[in-house]
Amino acid sequence: MAMASIESVTLDVADPTAANRFYTAAFGLDTQIRLRASEAPTTGFRGFTLALTVSQPATVNGLIGAALDAGATALRPAAKSLWGYGGVVQAPDGTIWKVATSAKKDTGPATRQIDEIVLLLGVADVAASKRFYVERGLAVAKSFGRMYVEFAAGSSPVKLALYRRRALAKDVGVAPDGTGSHRLTIGGDAGPFTDPDGFAWEAVSLAPTP
Repeated sequence: MAMASIESVTLDVADPTAANRFYTAAFGLDTQIRLRASEAPTTGFRGFTLALTVSQPATVNGLIGAALDAGATALRPAAKSLWGYGGVVQAPDGTIWKVATSAKKDTGPATRQIDEIVLLLGVADVAASKRFYVERGLAVAKSFGRMYVEFAAGSSPVKLALYRRRALAKDVGVAPDGTGSHRLTIGGDAGPFTDPDGFAWEAVSLAPTP
């Protein structure tokens, strides 16, 4: 059996045209993130973050600057931390994005190259959610007890990781409370199902590799 993976991430947004304009201008994302019109009620923290991993601090600054110019709100200004350098913004549609690098120094001019997209789900019980996903064919790449789990992405454009919900909210600088729709649908070959925290997966056949 092949390893299950994510093929697409669909965000429910009030205005897909405006959201598409934002994501193209801010991050140059037009194929990895799908947009669907939705008025599903949602308040507060939606329980997930999308993280863009890049190669150096200058690229972090460039992408965050482009996002702010395109209408995003700063949640955490880009800064050095123990593990590298990063910042957090909230898109006009409400989705929270983290842009980060493990590098502390620039090794060249800034680019708009994104090395990895990680979907971080904030979950109530990391161990239980990990078990749930392993049963559905996802392979664990890294695991830190009940704190954090990262699944192998294989050839997928998006990597899945699990983090405690309260820890994830704290990491991105928002209150952990939220109600209503996650406004997120994960597409992959493991679905359709809904996970223990209410995140919905739909069946999307993987694009054949050329």
